Amino acid sequence: MQVGIGLPGTIPGVPGSLILDWARRADAGPFATLATLDRLVYPNYDALIALAAAASVTQRIRLMTTVLLAPLHSAALLAKQAASLDALSGGRLTLGLGIGSREDDFRAAEQDFHTRGRRFEAQLATLRRLWDGQPLTESTRAIGPAPAQAGGPELLIGGYSPPAIARVARWAAGYIAGGASPPQAQQGYAQVEVAWQAAGRTGKPRFVCSSYFGLGDNAREKGSEYILNYYGGQYGQRIASGFPTTPEAIKQTVEAFAAIGAEEVILWPTIPELDQVDRLAAIVN
Repeated sequence: MQVGIGLPGTIPGVPGSLILDWARRADAGPFATLATLDRLVYPNYDALIALAAAASVTQRIRLMTTVLLAPLHSAALLAKQAASLDALSGGRLTLGLGIGSREDDFRAAEQDFHTRGRRFEAQLATLRRLWDGQPLTESTRAIGPAPAQAGGPELLIGGYSPPAIARVARWAAGYIAGGASPPQAQQGYAQVEVAWQAAGRTGKPRFVCSSYFGLGDNAREKGSEYILNYYGGQYGQRIASGFPTTPEAIKQTVEAFAAIGAEEVILWPTIPELDQVDRLAAIVN
């Protein structure tokens, strides 16, 4: 089981210097991946730009969006940005994509919230086409640069609806279960496996899960403040009351995801303090 750590870029007020220091510290530790979350109508750092900054100060750790809200973006621009980040990082990018659920993000991006699934499907075809070096249309030239990974960055897709599950089987290397409990994640992955086989895919889809964490004195109180601000409502209350805040609870969380067959778990931070990287490293090392 591999363990990744999220960047604190979605926590309001985090200085850019902490993002860079966090990335350096994670790269020197036992973590397999540095991850970002994505929103538009929130005071967070842009997910791809934050990973580009992290790439510039790291050497070995992989970079992952968990997940990027693809329908907020132009497909051609997203293909170019992802290929650029993959090339600049030496092929370390995993692009986790989803459609998003917050309508205000789509209003701000001047995109139709209700057609985001259909647009996402078309975007996936466009990404593959452009990463293969083909032009977008007969009247345009190819869009570069070429990604470091042949055929483009590793692609994961998140979501729990039947269309989301089907997209994993058609387009992705695997499934990312964002913010789900182990039983929920296992149920989603089982559906992906059925769709995968029905699509005639060989092997098994990659399986990545995620959870929030916080460590140290008053971790529940500190972390809950951010969680409730980010999510609000009953969903935020549920996460705030349940994320692991002790070494024992984090070990149990990782073991629970390993038990359902996850290959990697991403632990997203709730406290923007650099010692969180060291505290977590000591647990998962």
